[in-house]
Amino acid sequence: MEPLIDRARAFPQRAGRSGRELDGLATGQSPQALFITCSDSRVVPALITGADPGDLFELRTAGNIVPPYRADAAAGETATIEYAVEALGVRDVVVCGHSHCGAVGAVVRGDDLSVTPAVRSWLRNADRGVLLADGTDVFDPTVAGPVQRHVLAQLDQLRGYPGIARRLLDGRVRLHGWFYEVHTGLVLAHRADSGHFLPL
Repeated sequence: MEPLIDRARAFPQRAGRSGRELDGLATGQSPQALFITCSDSRVVPALITGADPGDLFELRTAGNIVPPYRADAAAGETATIEYAVEALGVRDVVVCGHSHCGAVGAVVRGDDLSVTPAVRSWLRNADRGVLLADGTDVFDPTVAGPVQRHVLAQLDQLRGYPGIARRLLDGRVRLHGWFYEVHTGLVLAHRADSGHFLPL
């Protein structure tokens, strides 16, 4: 923890003399994209994209899961997505899965999650049948195929959000599916024309 504290103390100097480069952020935010990704510590959206403060509105969830839209149930994930499109007018939404994903791997393998009941309940939002659609080797540590199918399933889930559905119809929002390789840094994007994930 000490190295993190030391870097936090030094952040104003790293960000610019006395933080002056951050002054403009006090007036509000206008992020370029909503970036939905896994809580995994190896996935750092600003590092991957080179984003500056204010560029990304981020949603981090275990397994980059997008839960079903329910206006009558309090959920931070749903509120974050709704706020990004309705209040901030974000025009691009990225769902970024990653290799070696523990959440997707647990679903694929059917791991016993009895010691983490909240995790087990959360991961029920992932469709194991979809993840295993191509007969994937359940012991493949990269879980690349299942994660990529999972990303597409989360994009489908987003299409059920009223604000996103309306904006997709009139072209005010675009959805993007990405896959990040934690061991190489490579980022792949889903191409609708080919149906494949290919390098950006």
